[in-house]
Amino acid sequence: MGLLVVATQQSQGRGRGRNAWLSPLGCAMFTLNVQIELNSKLGQRIPFLQHLVALAVVEAVCSLPGYQDIDLRVKWPNDIYYGNLMKLGGVLVTSTVLGSTFHLLIGCGVNVTNSNPTVCINDLIQSYNLQHNCSLQPLSCAQLIARTVNCLEALIDNFQQGGPESVLPTYYKRWLHSGTWVRLWSEDGPEVQVMGLDHNGFLQVHSKEQGVVSVEPDGNSFDMLKNLVVIKTH
Repeated sequence: MGLLVVATQQSQGRGRGRNAWLSPLGCAMFTLNVQIELNSKLGQRIPFLQHLVALAVVEAVCSLPGYQDIDLRVKWPNDIYYGNLMKLGGVLVTSTVLGSTFHLLIGCGVNVTNSNPTVCINDLIQSYNLQHNCSLQPLSCAQLIARTVNCLEALIDNFQQGGPESVLPTYYKRWLHSGTWVRLWSEDGPEVQVMGLDHNGFLQVHSKEQGVVSVEPDGNSFDMLKNLVVIKTH
């Protein structure tokens, strides 16, 4: 784990492809430099890294005592959602190979105290307190970032020791998609059922025509409103 850069605001925040990332005060935004050896378990399956980062954000909140039922979820391949309703965070990983090492920049933005433009983590905590008559404390951006990096370090260590099987049970506990039916590429595309992730971190789906096939995360995304796996515009 290397250098961590934290921004309180950004003027040109970006997401996947041509997407902009709105960066108001209250959004936890950071870039983390990580080095992974190519011949390591994670180095041989590097698409998994973005899944581990998204999971680390969710675990940073839901592993706190009393916060385990806050409805934060992972949306494949790199988003953090409130239930299946609304996005409140995202991950963008870029990589360079030098010698036998991946040099990776992990960019992450998560709405923590800013209720706009969508919803934030503290909104979910406040709503949970009202519904369950309890007094969970709001989080700060600094808390979320620190806990996310700690969770990510533990997830990477587990993956390097045990491979995908060491993290997938926790990932599936937090993600949105198990058993859901979606269409590929367009509303007229083939209907498939989501099975999980394969050993490369690709989305694994089952169709009646082709059986089990894998969909790589680079260039594809879930459209939750249309229930599609779509090609991301670059």
